[in-house]
Amino acid sequence: MTLAATRPPAGTRTRAAALTARRRRGAERRPRFAIAVTGLFFALLYLPIGVVVLFSFNSQKSLTVFKDFSLRWYSAFLHDDVLIDSVGMSLEVSLVAMAGSIVLGVGLALGLVRGRGRLGSFAGLVMLVPLITPEIVTGVAAMLLFKGLGITLSTTTVMLAEITFSISYVTVILRSRIAALNPEVEEAAMDLGATRRQALRLVTLPALFPSILASAVLIFALVFDDFVLAYFTTGVDPQPLSVRIYSAIRFGVQPTINAVGTLMLAGSIALIALALAIPRLFGRRGGLDLLSGK
Repeated sequence: MTLAATRPPAGTRTRAAALTARRRRGAERRPRFAIAVTGLFFALLYLPIGVVVLFSFNSQKSLTVFKDFSLRWYSAFLHDDVLIDSVGMSLEVSLVAMAGSIVLGVGLALGLVRGRGRLGSFAGLVMLVPLITPEIVTGVAAMLLFKGLGITLSTTTVMLAEITFSISYVTVILRSRIAALNPEVEEAAMDLGATRRQALRLVTLPALFPSILASAVLIFALVFDDFVLAYFTTGVDPQPLSVRIYSAIRFGVQPTINAVGTLMLAGSIALIALALAIPRLFGRRGGLDLLSGK
């Protein structure tokens, strides 16, 4: 059999080449339907936020007609003592909840990773329950607990509830990081004369510091914006900012609320950017320190 006899006819080769080219063009073609659905999703998600930001700079007291650019409502917010007190309380609660959840979460994550037996596995499973439980259930349960113990709802009860709710987030984040650490480094420190506490303080915690800092930023943002848990555990006055805004909009949305929402949005974006930048920053520093022999 000759080589010419084994080749396919010229027409067959042409059709095969055309089919291959058609498939290649189909693979390179942009999925128009997927792009349209994605664009619609982002429009529905961010268009209301964009409207809030836009009308926070409106010069007149209108939520439908934009007249001129002005910082009138930002100035009104800065001169509103009630809102300023609420912002101060939210910052105080967020900072306390962040510190408390970090301290307890680090210890709990270390115990869960290094704990042996069925008890450690069961405790790790229990820690995931608050993450999947509706927050309204946690809020009602916290309120009933405080009422049952005869504790008056106040700033302290909000702090306790937020710390309890935030521990799970810190534990889940740090648990994966601790599991990735090499235990031989800590054992080498103890072989060189360090006690277990010194090895934990000088070796383990510095290695966990980027994750701890990122968890702290995340908890601060979550607690500052939280409404459900704060609503069920707060007292009469002062109230967290989220609860104060809800109380204000029940009597009509004021343009000042747009300014407050815009500032909260800017703060949340800054915190998220900081949380994303911290691990990369410390990763680069760690690599430079390793290369320099420090």
